[in-house]
Amino acid sequence: MSGKFDSLKVQLELEEWPMVYLFKFIMPNDSVVIAKVTALFDDGADLKYSNSKTGKYVSLSVKEMMLNVGSVIEKYHNASEFKGVISL
Repeated sequence: MSGKFDSLKVQLELEEWPMVYLFKFIMPNDSVVIAKVTALFDDGADLKYSNSKTGKYVSLSVKEMMLNVGSVIEKYHNASEFKGVISL
C-alpha cells in the first residue's frame, strides 16, 4: 500500500489521533461507482455530494472519525481501486 500514499502518510503522522478526518473524492456520476465508494464508510459518516456543472462527475466529501493514520490510508487505497475515482 506504500508508494503513492507515502507523502500523505508523513503529513498525517503530524496530527493527533483519533480525529474526524475529511475525505474528498471526485468520480464519474455513475451510481455503481458512487455506491462502492460510499460503502467504504460507516453509517455514521457525514457524506456530502455535489454534481459538476455538466453532471458528468460527482464530488463527495466525507467526514468520519478515524482512529489512526493507517485507517485513513486504507480508505484512500480502497477507493483508488474503483475506476475513475480521484482522491483529493
